[in-house]
Amino acid sequence: MTVTRVLLAEPRGFCAGVEMAIKALTWMVRIFDGPVYCFHDIVHNKWVVQAFEEAGVTFVESIDDVPLGSPVMLSAHGSAPEVIAAAEERAGITIDAVCPLVTKVHHEVKRMAAKGYDIIYIGHEGHQEAIGTVAEAPESITLVEPEDGLANFAPKDPEKVALLAQTTLGVFEWENVKMQAERAYPALAVARRSDLCYATTNRQSAVKALAQDSDVVLVVGSTTSSNTRALVRVAREMGCDAHRIDDAFQIDDQWLEKAAVVGVTAGASAPDHLIEEVIEYLSPTGGVQLVDVVDEDEYFPLPPQLRTMLSVLANLVDAGFGRSGPRKDPVPDRDWSASEALAVLGS
Repeated sequence: MTVTRVLLAEPRGFCAGVEMAIKALTWMVRIFDGPVYCFHDIVHNKWVVQAFEEAGVTFVESIDDVPLGSPVMLSAHGSAPEVIAAAEERAGITIDAVCPLVTKVHHEVKRMAAKGYDIIYIGHEGHQEAIGTVAEAPESITLVEPEDGLANFAPKDPEKVALLAQTTLGVFEWENVKMQAERAYPALAVARRSDLCYATTNRQSAVKALAQDSDVVLVVGSTTSSNTRALVRVAREMGCDAHRIDDAFQIDDQWLEKAAVVGVTAGASAPDHLIEEVIEYLSPTGGVQLVDVVDEDEYFPLPPQLRTMLSVLANLVDAGFGRSGPRKDPVPDRDWSASEALAVLGS
């Protein structure tokens, strides 16, 4: 195996929603002495989940498994209204770390349902984001798998049909069903801004650029990550051999036998150190070349409930030391990254 060059996608790895969720759960671990609970995996990456488990977080798939009065965080993928209500009733404090882009789709579902639309929701059955979104208006929404198209959709009124989507879909998945829906329902209502997450589309654009010049593309991310799997499909649609890996240990040397140039990217919930380990394993003789498609500078602040809690704690500490006057920013969240937050967990 001799890899002469690695093409490294930019952007790759953590998106703003994942950054926010990881930092939020890290704060929860630091604030509370007892166990912290999280409904569903905080993000779809098994290394991240394991890091939090080792720090004392218990992940549950039912709010009933949260002891009364315990602190609980809801995952970045969004939760069904009944899950949120159950958490607020059972937990001592509930912090919802839902990505704002998922919240946007939830609002669109409620708005369209209130207007009497039948909603086509393109998504993956069983994915936590799809479960939470469909639960916003189950009587008005039909989930369609991208590969199945509109086969199972039958609106009451063909003039009142809306189209929404899971944020982590592949662009090609969205466009294929959208074209079908536009042909079938000329009056189709679509959100003014695309439901697809900016990070999803940016990473897919970057992997297209990688695939044009790579012999094989390696995508770092967990199998539970929808956007990671979409990156593999995009690379293969471009005619390039592509494989998903959790980490460097899953690289099959047979993939590299005729691969002088290897493209490397990562799903939106994959930590940077896993990417670095992949590059170290490949050991390209000609070095690493950055394939920079677009700059990302999006930032999502911590959930408002958590910011309020941290502000109160900061003011109490100041009062204890005799300091007076409000802090300029009691929660300097922009000053540290999710990677730094994960490093704090082990300290």
